[in-house]
Amino acid sequence: MPEPGDVVITRVKFTDSDNSKIRPALILFEELGNVIIAGITTNTRMSGIRISKSDGAAQDSVIKLNYIFTITNEAIIKTVFQLSSEKRNLVFDELTKKFSVLKYS
Repeated sequence: MPEPGDVVITRVKFTDSDNSKIRPALILFEELGNVIIAGITTNTRMSGIRISKSDGAAQDSVIKLNYIFTITNEAIIKTVFQLSSEKRNLVFDELTKKFSVLKYS
């Protein structure tokens, strides 16, 4: 069962076809078999939270908090590593900033 903060390898379906690809992703949370994830890219020019080999990544990468979607538990192939509490806090803080626009004043 995935845990928040796990970096996993998962099968991600294309939105416009039945094809899929294998990608790394960060588990944000799981509820009732639905797993909310943030995509991870090795394109370090993209914005997001950087992770490196010292964090456990295979190569320098970026957690893309603008690329969040839902998968099922069955789509997860394996867990690679767990983010440090420092990186988890960065994810939380950045997501809080992004979702603060929903707050009604």
